Amino acid sequence: MRVVIADDEALLREGLSRLLAELGVEVVAAVGDPEALLRRVALDAPDVAIVDIKMPPTRTDEGIAAALTIGRRYPAVGVLLLSHYQDSRYAMRLLDERPGGVGYLLKERVSDVRVLVDALDRIAEGECVLDPSIVSRLLGRRRRADPLAQLTEREREVLALMAEGRSNQNIAGTLRLSPKTVERHIGNIFAKLDLAESDDHHRRVLAVLTLLRST
Repeated sequence: MRVVIADDEALLREGLSRLLAELGVEVVAAVGDPEALLRRVALDAPDVAIVDIKMPPTRTDEGIAAALTIGRRYPAVGVLLLSHYQDSRYAMRLLDERPGGVGYLLKERVSDVRVLVDALDRIAEGECVLDPSIVSRLLGRRRRADPLAQLTEREREVLALMAEGRSNQNIAGTLRLSPKTVERHIGNIFAKLDLAESDDHHRRVLAVLTLLRST
């Protein structure tokens, strides 16, 4: 696994680089601004770019803009956004442009480096990974035309774990269900959300995108 880290906080940048290296992740570059990020992605062709959303010069959304550029220029490179804030809009902007290979985690979550490495692996494989706190907030909201309203409570629990990037086996263990039961729930989710099987789309990612759009 090869990654590029982009964050204007030098301590976080260096600390994260060391922690990832200890678990066998090759950090090919650690930079502090969007321009340097795009240069290193072009030069080093990483598997995943870890990107802080708010970077110089204005510290507003330079990171998300760079992430979108990476998605357009280098679609094989996954992107993991890091933020201090719970805001699903950033994940939406990425998912609206690409079918998978993206993630959004709060910075406090990366203190558990094994969780981070698992997220990186899933993103590199084309999956979508959202911070559990964001998933909880999304599922706690309601709209009049809520496409998730037809899901059962158990199906919503399964969808929440899917949004966190969990595998079927992990979901089964977490909810104490059999793998076949989990597969049945996921099939029901796809059917109720009208997500037909297709070679062109990752239905798990589309289900998560439906969750994001339901707020």
